[in-house]
Amino acid sequence: MTSEVDFYWDLGSTNSYFALKLLEPLAKTYDAKINWHPFNVGYVFRSNNYVLMDEAKEKLDNRGHDLMRWAKKYELPFRLPSVFPIKTSRALRGALGMRKWDKEAEFIRAIFEAYWEQDDGTIGSDETLQHIAETLGVSADDYQSEADSTAVRDALIASTNNARDRGVFGVPSIFVNNQLFWGKDRMEFVEDELSGQQKFRIAD
Repeated sequence: MTSEVDFYWDLGSTNSYFALKLLEPLAKTYDAKINWHPFNVGYVFRSNNYVLMDEAKEKLDNRGHDLMRWAKKYELPFRLPSVFPIKTSRALRGALGMRKWDKEAEFIRAIFEAYWEQDDGTIGSDETLQHIAETLGVSADDYQSEADSTAVRDALIASTNNARDRGVFGVPSIFVNNQLFWGKDRMEFVEDELSGQQKFRIAD
Protein backbone atom coordinates (compact mmCIF):
# COMPACT_ATOMS: atom_id res chain seq x y z
CA MET A 1 0.00 0.00 0.00
CA THR A 2 1.34 3.44 -0.93
CA SER A 3 2.23 5.63 2.06
CA GLU A 4 1.09 9.23 2.20
CA VAL A 5 3.08 12.23 3.38
CA ASP A 6 1.44 15.51 4.34
CA PHE A 7 3.84 18.36 3.63
CA TYR A 8 3.08 21.83 5.04
CA TRP A 9 5.08 24.58 3.35
CA ASP A 10 5.45 28.28 2.72
CA LEU A 11 7.48 29.82 -0.10
CA GLY A 12 9.08 32.34 2.28
CA SER A 13 10.58 29.58 4.43
CA THR A 14 14.21 28.71 3.74
CA ASN A 15 13.79 25.42 5.55
CA SER A 16 10.79 24.55 3.37
CA TYR A 17 13.09 24.83 0.35
CA PHE A 18 15.54 22.31 1.78
CA ALA A 19 12.79 20.02 3.07
CA LEU A 20 11.20 19.96 -0.38
CA LYS A 21 14.49 19.03 -2.03
CA LEU A 22 15.17 16.25 0.50
CA LEU A 23 11.63 14.91 0.87
CA GLU A 24 10.82 14.29 -2.78
CA PRO A 25 13.65 11.75 -3.30
CA LEU A 26 12.62 9.96 -0.09
CA ALA A 27 9.01 9.80 -1.24
CA LYS A 28 10.14 8.33 -4.55
CA THR A 29 12.33 5.74 -2.84
CA TYR A 30 9.48 4.54 -0.64
CA ASP A 31 6.71 4.97 -3.22
CA ALA A 32 4.99 7.56 -1.02
CA LYS A 33 2.47 10.13 -2.21
CA ILE A 34 3.06 13.73 -1.11
CA ASN A 35 -0.01 15.76 -0.22
CA TRP A 36 0.82 19.46 -0.52
CA HIS A 37 -0.58 21.84 2.11
CA PRO A 38 0.19 25.57 1.84
CA PHE A 39 0.54 27.18 5.27
CA ASN A 40 0.40 30.96 5.52
CA VAL A 41 3.24 31.37 7.98
CA GLY A 42 3.17 35.17 7.69
CA TYR A 43 -0.39 35.19 8.99
CA VAL A 44 0.59 32.92 11.87
CA PHE A 45 3.60 35.11 12.70
CA ARG A 46 1.39 38.19 12.79
CA SER A 47 -1.21 36.51 14.97
CA ASN A 48 1.57 35.65 17.45
CA ASN A 49 3.20 39.10 17.22
CA TYR A 50 6.41 37.50 15.95
CA VAL A 51 8.73 39.36 13.59
CA LEU A 52 11.52 37.20 12.17
CA MET A 53 13.84 40.08 11.28
CA ASP A 54 13.64 41.44 14.83
CA GLU A 55 15.76 38.54 16.05
CA ALA A 56 19.33 39.24 17.16
CA LYS A 57 21.72 40.02 14.31
CA GLU A 58 24.11 37.34 15.55
CA LYS A 59 21.36 34.72 15.31
CA LEU A 60 20.33 35.85 11.82
CA ASP A 61 23.96 35.81 10.66
CA ASN A 62 24.47 32.31 12.02
CA ARG A 63 21.28 31.11 10.34
CA GLY A 64 22.59 32.38 7.02
CA HIS A 65 25.91 30.57 7.44
CA ASP A 66 24.11 27.38 8.46
CA LEU A 67 21.90 27.49 5.36
CA MET A 68 24.95 27.68 3.15
CA ARG A 69 26.38 24.64 4.91
CA TRP A 70 23.20 22.75 4.03
CA ALA A 71 23.44 23.89 0.42
CA LYS A 72 27.03 22.65 0.15
CA LYS A 73 26.33 19.38 1.95
CA TYR A 74 23.49 18.45 -0.42
CA GLU A 75 24.96 20.17 -3.49
CA LEU A 76 21.93 22.40 -4.00
CA PRO A 77 22.06 25.70 -5.95
CA PHE A 78 20.58 27.62 -3.01
CA ARG A 79 21.15 31.38 -2.77
CA LEU A 80 20.21 33.79 -0.03
CA PRO A 81 17.75 36.10 -1.81
CA SER A 82 18.42 39.80 -2.06
CA VAL A 83 14.75 40.53 -1.31
CA PHE A 84 13.67 38.99 1.99
CA PRO A 85 11.14 38.53 3.45
CA ILE A 86 8.41 38.56 0.83
CA LYS A 87 4.63 38.34 0.91
CA THR A 88 3.74 34.80 -0.13
CA SER A 89 -0.07 34.62 -0.07
CA ARG A 90 -0.38 35.04 -3.86
CA ALA A 91 2.06 32.18 -4.46
CA LEU A 92 0.27 29.97 -1.93
CA ARG A 93 -3.06 30.63 -3.62
CA GLY A 94 -1.42 30.03 -6.97
CA ALA A 95 -0.33 26.55 -5.94
CA LEU A 96 -3.84 25.74 -4.80
CA GLY A 97 -5.22 27.10 -8.06
CA MET A 98 -2.90 24.93 -10.12
CA ARG A 99 -4.57 21.84 -8.66
CA LYS A 100 -7.30 22.39 -11.24
CA TRP A 101 -4.81 21.36 -13.94
CA ASP A 102 -2.93 18.79 -11.83
CA LYS A 103 0.09 21.10 -11.88
CA GLU A 104 0.40 21.85 -8.16
CA ALA A 105 3.68 20.02 -7.51
CA GLU A 106 5.33 21.39 -10.65
CA PHE A 107 4.27 24.92 -9.75
CA ILE A 108 5.62 24.56 -6.20
CA ARG A 109 8.98 23.35 -7.46
CA ALA A 110 9.14 26.21 -9.95
CA ILE A 111 8.39 28.97 -7.45
CA PHE A 112 10.88 27.63 -4.90
CA GLU A 113 13.59 27.43 -7.53
CA ALA A 114 12.80 30.92 -8.82
CA TYR A 115 13.09 32.47 -5.37
CA TRP A 116 15.72 30.38 -3.58
CA GLU A 117 17.96 29.49 -6.52
CA GLN A 118 17.49 32.27 -9.08
CA ASP A 119 17.00 35.16 -6.62
CA ASP A 120 13.76 36.30 -8.25
CA GLY A 121 12.48 38.87 -5.79
CA THR A 122 9.36 39.41 -7.91
CA ILE A 123 8.07 35.91 -7.14
CA GLY A 124 5.29 37.35 -4.98
CA SER A 125 3.80 39.29 -7.90
CA ASP A 126 0.88 38.17 -10.03
CA GLU A 127 2.87 38.82 -13.21
CA THR A 128 5.74 36.49 -12.28
CA LEU A 129 3.39 33.78 -11.05
CA GLN A 130 1.38 34.05 -14.26
CA HIS A 131 4.56 33.56 -16.27
CA ILE A 132 5.42 30.42 -14.30
CA ALA A 133 1.90 29.09 -14.87
CA GLU A 134 2.30 29.74 -18.60
CA THR A 135 5.55 27.73 -18.68
CA LEU A 136 3.48 24.85 -17.26
CA GLY A 137 0.84 25.14 -19.95
CA VAL A 138 -1.80 27.23 -18.17
CA SER A 139 -2.75 30.61 -19.63
CA ALA A 140 -2.17 33.71 -17.53
CA ASP A 141 -5.87 34.59 -17.56
CA ASP A 142 -7.01 31.11 -16.55
CA TYR A 143 -4.38 30.95 -13.83
CA GLN A 144 -5.27 34.33 -12.38
CA SER A 145 -8.99 33.65 -12.44
CA GLU A 146 -8.50 30.49 -10.43
CA ALA A 147 -5.92 31.93 -8.01
CA ASP A 148 -8.19 34.89 -7.24
CA SER A 149 -11.36 32.84 -6.87
CA THR A 150 -13.27 32.83 -3.61
CA ALA A 151 -12.92 29.05 -3.48
CA VAL A 152 -9.12 29.21 -3.58
CA ARG A 153 -8.94 32.09 -1.10
CA ASP A 154 -11.11 30.11 1.29
CA ALA A 155 -9.04 26.98 0.67
CA LEU A 156 -5.84 28.75 1.78
CA ILE A 157 -7.50 29.94 4.98
CA ALA A 158 -8.81 26.44 5.62
CA SER A 159 -5.43 24.84 4.86
CA THR A 160 -3.71 27.08 7.40
CA ASN A 161 -6.40 26.74 10.07
CA ASN A 162 -6.71 22.97 9.66
CA ALA A 163 -2.95 22.66 10.00
CA ARG A 164 -2.98 24.61 13.25
CA ASP A 165 -5.80 22.41 14.54
CA ARG A 166 -3.60 19.42 13.74
CA GLY A 167 -0.70 20.83 15.75
CA VAL A 168 1.32 22.52 13.01
CA PHE A 169 3.07 25.61 14.40
CA GLY A 170 5.58 26.34 11.65
CA VAL A 171 7.03 25.13 8.38
CA PRO A 172 8.20 22.85 7.06
CA SER A 173 6.03 20.33 8.89
CA ILE A 174 5.72 16.75 7.71
CA PHE A 175 3.21 14.12 8.80
CA VAL A 176 3.75 10.42 8.18
CA ASN A 177 1.42 7.91 9.87
CA ASN A 178 0.08 10.78 12.00
CA GLN A 179 3.58 11.50 13.31
CA LEU A 180 4.60 15.17 13.09
CA PHE A 181 8.16 16.09 12.09
CA TRP A 182 9.14 19.77 12.02
CA GLY A 183 12.09 21.15 10.12
CA LYS A 184 14.42 20.19 7.31
CA ASP A 185 16.64 18.21 9.68
CA ARG A 186 14.06 15.54 10.57
CA MET A 187 14.42 13.47 7.41
CA GLU A 188 16.01 10.57 9.27
CA PHE A 189 12.84 10.21 11.33
CA VAL A 190 10.66 10.67 8.24
CA GLU A 191 12.58 7.86 6.53
CA ASP A 192 12.14 5.63 9.58
CA GLU A 193 8.38 6.06 9.29
CA LEU A 194 8.34 5.49 5.54
CA SER A 195 10.52 2.40 5.79
CA GLY A 196 8.60 0.91 8.72
CA GLN A 197 11.73 1.00 10.87
CA GLN A 198 10.42 3.39 13.51
CA LYS A 199 13.02 3.57 16.28
CA PHE A 200 11.88 6.70 18.09
CA ARG A 201 8.12 6.70 17.57
CA ILE A 202 5.84 8.78 19.78
CA ALA A 203 2.48 7.26 20.68
CA ASP A 204 -0.48 8.79 18.83
